[in-house]
Amino acid sequence: MTDYLGQDIPKLGFGLMRLPKRPRREDEPKPAGSASGAPDVVTDVDQVKQMVDEFLAAGFTYFDTARAYGDSEEVIRQALVERYPRESYQLATKNAAWLGAKNAEDAKAMLETSLRNTGAGYVDFYLLHNLGGSRTQVFEDYGMWEWVARQKDAGLVKHVGISFHDRAPQLKEVLDKHGDQIEFVQLQINYSDWDDAYVQSGANYRLCREYGKPVIVMEPVKGGLLAQPPAAVKQVFDETGSDASYSSWALRFAGGLEGLITVLSGMSSIEQMRDNLATFKDFKPLTADEREVIGKAQATFGNMGLIQCTSCRYCTKGCPKKINIPAIFNVVNTYRMFDNLDQARRSYDLESAGKLASSCIECGQCERACPQGLPIIDELRAAAALFE
Repeated sequence: MTDYLGQDIPKLGFGLMRLPKRPRREDEPKPAGSASGAPDVVTDVDQVKQMVDEFLAAGFTYFDTARAYGDSEEVIRQALVERYPRESYQLATKNAAWLGAKNAEDAKAMLETSLRNTGAGYVDFYLLHNLGGSRTQVFEDYGMWEWVARQKDAGLVKHVGISFHDRAPQLKEVLDKHGDQIEFVQLQINYSDWDDAYVQSGANYRLCREYGKPVIVMEPVKGGLLAQPPAAVKQVFDETGSDASYSSWALRFAGGLEGLITVLSGMSSIEQMRDNLATFKDFKPLTADEREVIGKAQATFGNMGLIQCTSCRYCTKGCPKKINIPAIFNVVNTYRMFDNLDQARRSYDLESAGKLASSCIECGQCERACPQGLPIIDELRAAAALFE
């Protein structure tokens, strides 16, 4: 349990990004924003209520939502806020100023919308969400740093932090500029991404330690992928003779780090929650022998024919088609690791942002610029064949 600014926060947090679903009844409206061809499902509020009840009964109190997570703010109002005293839990939500806001007024109105959706009265942990790349500048352009300080003074926000999806040099720039306002940092941390050149989990974590910023862990099971890792990685864990779930290995890796506020797990069922509660109820950090097992798993991931891109981005600077080559290669690597084509295609659609691998005109400037000497054109051609 972490005593953070006077709040006792158990080490497991309930991430509300992947709430359980059920088939939609005929008398129920379709969820707002449902994509064409998407499964006709709605959030299973009754199951969420049961999950909330078991989570709190086990002594855990931190809930993480966002307007970007579908209807999770409204659902947590029904499942938590309307059913439990406000002082019995901590609620986090986020401001994605770069997502859907046409101007500064739109971006700042997102807090009012979140407070209305959740009915919580105030937010314990408010995050400027998903800084990195061009998204970071949006918060500057809209004056969000000064604005969020005023919301804290007004009592609508208790603690201000950021969630971050980029590399360590970019995080350092943000901490150097706004470190006096940033009380905590939410980072993607798991053993698969720890030394990854694109995600830089380890480097970002070490930077936060250097700057004295407590960390909230997100994606400790890499969106559920480490719950069912590739067969070769499963074998590494199976050979130990342990009956622990693959998820628990990942959660204990993340949860054993120092300087954490909590470890978020996006739980989609009662069964997942119970497995996670079992891991954290009597939490035991990895032993030296278990850390060696994690090292073998990391090495196994490293031997899967991954593209050895370091995300230096030299290749993108003169690309006439403005293809985000490192981002596409990251999707390819994820596919090669986890063999989940549907999820990879969804990630590709997001990461390519319309600048598809197939738009490459094979001019060769990227290969000339690449310090690693990678066959970029061939890899883009392969990515197009896989995902388009």
